[in-house]
Amino acid sequence: MTVPPAALPSRSAPQQRFGIRLDKQYFNFGSAHFLIFADGAREELHGHNYRATVEIDAPLGSGHLVADFMEVKPLFKACCDELDHRTLLPLHNEHLRIEQLGNEVHAFYRDDRYVIPARDCKLLPIANTSSELLAVWLCDQFLARLTAHFPHLTPDRLLVTVQETPGQSAIYERKWG
Repeated sequence: MTVPPAALPSRSAPQQRFGIRLDKQYFNFGSAHFLIFADGAREELHGHNYRATVEIDAPLGSGHLVADFMEVKPLFKACCDELDHRTLLPLHNEHLRIEQLGNEVHAFYRDDRYVIPARDCKLLPIANTSSELLAVWLCDQFLARLTAHFPHLTPDRLLVTVQETPGQSAIYERKWG
């Protein structure tokens, strides 16, 4: 059966979206951490071989590109490298007190005390070392590098994923406009 043209719904112009997705095997970092749960309990210190990805949506720029892959990849890799081979500690958790004493970081949780060489720690301005908040931190760091390197790039959206293990990822998305 043919539908008469008058019965077809009117359609607006399609919306377009341009973006790039970077999912490279070398966007990884091996880090130790422990979560502190809402009730104040903590899990044991352990590690993950994390893997991260990033997506950028933005208008096409010169050369009909969102951004040159070859120039963007090192920016995101540098963010991942800051976390690699480090014990990750959150600076803004009410259950954890952190002091840097010379070349050592002392972390106090209830009756537990961790003493870690400062060069082996990454103190993060977050409330917990969850994959969700690591994705926020990576997004912030990447955005700072991206805007410094590409001052005319105006992202509409950034999406960062942090995978703890295969098949288990946290997602953080930031949109403008």
